[in-house]
Amino acid sequence: VQLQAFGGGLVQAGGSLRLSCTASARTSSGGARGWFRQAPGKEREFVATIRRKDGITRYADSVKGRFTISRDAAKNAVYLQMDTLKPEDTAVYYCAADRGWTIVSALSSVTSYNYWGQGTQVTVSS
Repeated sequence: VQLQAFGGGLVQAGGSLRLSCTASARTSSGGARGWFRQAPGKEREFVATIRRKDGITRYADSVKGRFTISRDAAKNAVYLQMDTLKPEDTAVYYCAADRGWTIVSALSSVTSYNYWGQGTQVTVSS
């Protein structure tokens, strides 16, 4: 399974971007697809995820109310709408997928995800 993340770019603070994540092969139809990010010198951190079998979503506290994750089953795609962007949102954003059986309490854990995309850079200027 290969995941592709795209849609990053340079935006001013307060602006919006929409990231997309597609898969080259069928991932578990009901599994979780998440977004993580990594800023220079920092560890990779959880941003948002959606478990496709039941639509359960989870967000990091830092993005709640500003970011929205959604899915398109027909396209095997997941999207991250990012609004009211802040300079601290600057990072490389990665799309990830699990094998299909992650429990809700583990959806925000990096170790729950087995497949990773190459990342897309998001830069928010002040």
